[in-house]
Amino acid sequence: MNISFEGQVALVTGAGSGLGLATANAFAESGASVVLADWNEDSVRSAVDDLIARGHQALAFRCDVADEADVAAMIKQTVSTFGRLDAAFNNAGIQVPTSDAADETAENFDRVNAINLRGVWACMKHELRHMRTQGRGAIVNCSSLGGLVGLPSRAAYHASKHGVIGLMRSVAQDVAPHAITCNAILPGWVRTEMAERDADHEAERRGLTPEQVWAERAAENPAGRIVTPEEVAGVVTFLCSEAAAGVNGETVTVSLGSHW
Repeated sequence: MNISFEGQVALVTGAGSGLGLATANAFAESGASVVLADWNEDSVRSAVDDLIARGHQALAFRCDVADEADVAAMIKQTVSTFGRLDAAFNNAGIQVPTSDAADETAENFDRVNAINLRGVWACMKHELRHMRTQGRGAIVNCSSLGGLVGLPSRAAYHASKHGVIGLMRSVAQDVAPHAITCNAILPGWVRTEMAERDADHEAERRGLTPEQVWAERAAENPAGRIVTPEEVAGVVTFLCSEAAAGVNGETVTVSLGSHW
């Protein structure tokens, strides 16, 4: 399928690395002007420099999605620079070191949910204010396979990812009359920087090497391998395209058949 975003503008949060960076590249390669946002300004500026050097239109923005004022400024700058906002991938997220729920600190729980759940809410709120006036748009939120199931010692993270799904399903009903779609993707294990840190912690806890942890994760998958960031990006861009205009309020699992 030839998906084109010529003349359109896409926004990606958590775009400094991993799924966000792969998706920003996919949007750009499909013709979109792209805004890359991340709390790590150096990483998104480097990514934008690379995109511009390859002939794409791109803008870097430092944004902490837990701060609604930052989010509002990001959307304002996007529309001021490019005149519109057609697609958004709300991907920014964190995971804290694993621990039993009884040992979880309130600070860790609040920080995870401030970014993974409240941050998605804030992004959608300000994206939709523009898209609703514009009369069209598509939003994809990044949940996780952990939004459907649970794993030991990851209560805060899984709670936030379950929340993203409920939030999306409600918002999808609000936006449908405005020719806007809102969906969520649920990746399984993907080898990103955040997942690498998780594997490091698991390896230390179990007396393994990180590579042994990744080998186990691949072996447990029906396909015998790990999903790539580019495969996730392909699903996001499809859901934001005209080809998926009839898809709203849905979750799409990107896990090669794994259900953990």
